[in-house]
Amino acid sequence: MITWLASYPKSGNTWLRALLTTYFYSSDGIFDFKIMSKIYQFPAKAFFKDYSKKFTKLADTAEFWIDAQNRINKDDSFKLFKTHNALLDVNNNSFTNTKNTNGCIYIIRDPRNVITSVMNHYEQDYQESLNWMLNDKGLLFQKEEGQFRSFQFLSSWQNHYRSWIDTKQFPILTVKYEDLESKTLNVFEKVVNFLIKVGNLNTSFDILKAKKCIETCQFENLKKKEKEEGFIESPIGQKSGRKLSFFNLGKNNDWKKILSSDVKNEMNKIFKDDLDKWGYEIND
Repeated sequence: MITWLASYPKSGNTWLRALLTTYFYSSDGIFDFKIMSKIYQFPAKAFFKDYSKKFTKLADTAEFWIDAQNRINKDDSFKLFKTHNALLDVNNNSFTNTKNTNGCIYIIRDPRNVITSVMNHYEQDYQESLNWMLNDKGLLFQKEEGQFRSFQFLSSWQNHYRSWIDTKQFPILTVKYEDLESKTLNVFEKVVNFLIKVGNLNTSFDILKAKKCIETCQFENLKKKEKEEGFIESPIGQKSGRKLSFFNLGKNNDWKKILSSDVKNEMNKIFKDDLDKWGYEIND
């Protein structure tokens, strides 16, 4: 069955995925971009290429979300999948179900730091990025050869996290990105033990390997390797058309230093209840 590694875009999903692929799929705990695909993304065009339907409308693939997962789960083995999809129905089609899913790790991040990453990743200004995060119909997609095979429904930042953490369908482990950053080993142990439990894995937490994973998955190392080796997920600028750095600011992505006072005040007002809920400070 599938365990999801879910988050709104630019919330730390890739870093946790790097840690987990290195822990579960390397022999020595040393990070390598080549094994990142061991935790593949869903939905993705690869899972819809064998259907005869022509996906000419944005949300056409939603009709096959469950069937594609049924196919993925034919061998009934432990699987980790990354997703940015909200746990919301599209055209009366559920994203997943209890037959295919045994749990989810959901990563939440301070929206004021999400927006600074969104601005870089999608080459948007502040207002464009804020509108995107507030859009109840927010989505990601690519159109290739006239078909939409990589449609992902996000909804808004708030709707996204609520859709996952409020579900009663299967166990959810919620991880604050800031805790992963400040208490990496402690949080990573909780994540691994959660996966062992929901996946019914015959193993136990290996602290020495975990420490090695954390060491080799440090932001500076990932950024250096991206520069030297390239990273297939590095974005192409929507406006410039040039390849942008995926691993951009790291700990320097600090809303207190990056956002103007007017922007801080606006976001603090818009997201006040969410900031309170997650224990994020409002005063800068």
